[in-house]
Amino acid sequence: MAHVRTETTIDATPEEVWDALRDWGALHDRLAPGFVIGTRVEGDERVVTFFNGAVARELIVDVDDDARRIAYAVVESPLNLRHHHASAQVLAEGADRCRFVWTADLLPEESAQRVRELMDRGTAAVQNAFERQATSA
Repeated sequence: MAHVRTETTIDATPEEVWDALRDWGALHDRLAPGFVIGTRVEGDERVVTFFNGAVARELIVDVDDDARRIAYAVVESPLNLRHHHASAQVLAEGADRCRFVWTADLLPEESAQRVRELMDRGTAAVQNAFERQATSA
């Protein structure tokens, strides 16, 4: 099984970033605009459309407000993953700064490089979303 981890520091309060991450249906508007261009919630799943036109269906597994962590599984995607479980978490690094950590465990292992590239791009989009907010304020 492959494991992919990305992280970045964001100059925003942990509460701001958590509020956007927790907003399961607004991924394209609040958390990763540009990386995700559309999100549709269907029960406990969301259908995500990415910048390249790829569409994935994700199942929410857990939302932990105390840990500021969401866990989910990709249940359908063009990558034909046999297994995918991921989590994203916001960790405080002071009052006005936080760390965004995104991890995924997946099979087949051959998909890890492509998933890493996508997660790196998505993590940069998250950071950029909050940097744009700070400069426009």
